[in-house]
Amino acid sequence: MVPSTAAPGDRAVLAGEAVRRILHVAAALRHHQDEAIAALGLTPAAGRALHELDPDHPLPARDLAEQLGCDRSNVTGLADKLEQAGLVERRTDPTDRRQKTLVVTARGRQVRDRLRQVMSDSRLLDGLSAAELATLHELVWKVSDGGCPEACGEI
Repeated sequence: MVPSTAAPGDRAVLAGEAVRRILHVAAALRHHQDEAIAALGLTPAAGRALHELDPDHPLPARDLAEQLGCDRSNVTGLADKLEQAGLVERRTDPTDRRQKTLVVTARGRQVRDRLRQVMSDSRLLDGLSAAELATLHELVWKVSDGGCPEACGEI
């Protein structure tokens, strides 16, 4: 363990160092995820879009855009890529024939299952004991509960 450069009791310095380390860990996790997503033949954005889709509940593109926190025009391009890869199909919504929904295909389900594994990759935590992992889990949960959107609990 690398000691803090802060004097004992210097809360602001300790908090700043902790935030920088959290950002470093987040960047490392994102890097590993992006590499694994690319190995599946997807861009990180397309992979995250597929990850957000529920195979059992077709979703309009506008709803996916809301879940991803992006503009609907961006989702159109992502849906095009996923459809070209055979991972989703656009189908007419049976309850509103003016609207198209995104339906995950059988191949899309397989790739999505792999994506779920990628998004849960914990190799950076391999060096922690069970007790350390439990403590980390508790602290991250405590911190993320303070202002994190509800969707954070689903990641």
